[in-house]
Amino acid sequence: MRIATFNVNGVNGRLPVLLRWLEEARPDVVCLQELKAASARFPAAALEAAGYGAVWHGQKSWNGVAILARGAEPVQTRQDLPGVQDGESRYIEAAVEGVLVGCLYLPNGNPAPGPKFAAKLAWFDHLLNHAEEVLRHDVPVVLAGDFNVMPTDLDVHRPERWREDALCRPEVRAAFARLLAQGWTDSIRHLYPEDRIYTFWDYLRNAWERDAGLRLDHLLLSPSLLTRLKGAGVDRHVRGWEKASDHAPVWIAID
Repeated sequence: MRIATFNVNGVNGRLPVLLRWLEEARPDVVCLQELKAASARFPAAALEAAGYGAVWHGQKSWNGVAILARGAEPVQTRQDLPGVQDGESRYIEAAVEGVLVGCLYLPNGNPAPGPKFAAKLAWFDHLLNHAEEVLRHDVPVVLAGDFNVMPTDLDVHRPERWREDALCRPEVRAAFARLLAQGWTDSIRHLYPEDRIYTFWDYLRNAWERDAGLRLDHLLLSPSLLTRLKGAGVDRHVRGWEKASDHAPVWIAID
């Protein structure tokens, strides 16, 4: 089973890019973030024609998350994290072929410090609580999405320029470390502990051409899935397509 996460940065405006990648990569499960579309405008028919069932949690102009399954219908188990009541569409959860998949879009948090950064840390606390509860059930789980966190200096081009950014501040890295300490495994870093791997390149300053990227998109595995992990990677070339998202798809292969 190939499970991917892709911050599509506007599901309708970049639908041709998404459909092209789905046809090329044929992932079994896809977590999408930043739909930037109300639920009624989610392109379910186009995705169904491409062979994918879907559940989604939209929001006009901002945020929005979805889970796609090739040749299947995801069974939604949760919408929004327990305790989160901010009205933003940032989490959805579904069962697909015996795996529980949590798709998330964690707040950016800038400028930091400030109210937005405090809201990011509060959201992270809700995620930590839910992630811990899910692990207690001892089922195969993947938490996937745009975490808006660069866990280490290896995950950012020129880290000295990002010390005070909300994606890189010590409080955020500590929250991510607490998540891993619960028993989750960062799949990319597990397989490539020393490699400089990016999943995001800004549209400004020729970041893509210079490979001045960030690793923001992660797939975390529950303990029972770690032994089944067979591969992981970034479809980096998709970032170079016309009208591409500023993120590239990230994937894992599990047995």
